[in-house]
Amino acid sequence: MCTGPGDAAPAGLEGLAHLETTDVDAEAAMLAEACTDSVVWSINNPMIFGPALVNSDLRIYNIHNGPLPEFRGLPAAAIVHAILQGRDEYAATLHRVDAGIDTGAVVDVERFAIAPDDRFQDVMMNGLRACHELFERSLHAVMTEPEPSAPVAVVPGGYYGAASIRELPGHRGNANFERATALGVFAPRYPAIAAAAAGSVVSDLEAAALM
Repeated sequence: MCTGPGDAAPAGLEGLAHLETTDVDAEAAMLAEACTDSVVWSINNPMIFGPALVNSDLRIYNIHNGPLPEFRGLPAAAIVHAILQGRDEYAATLHRVDAGIDTGAVVDVERFAIAPDDRFQDVMMNGLRACHELFERSLHAVMTEPEPSAPVAVVPGGYYGAASIRELPGHRGNANFERATALGVFAPRYPAIAAAAAGSVVSDLEAAALM
């Protein structure tokens, strides 16, 4: 298990070998040696995989809280903009990790509805549940069977990063603005969204912390 500095091992996994790093790519050789099945799961991971890992023989998978390729990038930012756009459906997506950001081949999708009165908190909660369900459903197939595949998306891609949060004040006239920025229990986790929604200037560093 590999985490950022100061991140504790999840409950029940304390017995696993635990590597703390700020550069996962620099640890590619160690990860490859420790990986007995060639499968790597990237879970809640803010670090970018570089060539040493992406071009290796390892199969790296990520579960993204959002449908791909429409809502690539920071999951919280993507949810805000999905609500602003009036989307009535969202999804968690299992995909292979490649050199891009959320651009790898889609393996499986767990879709769910966005109700007309759903707010940011609701969509984020439902997305996290969908991510969990997708992981449990796909784990065995990824580990033991030929790689499953989802239909190739025919929709245009979109990327939602720090800039999409800084531009939030420009959406105040949107009928869905209040829903999209109603963070609820996630307010302490995403202060940059709250600040931008209130009209404050948000720095790149603050917005990038949405991961």
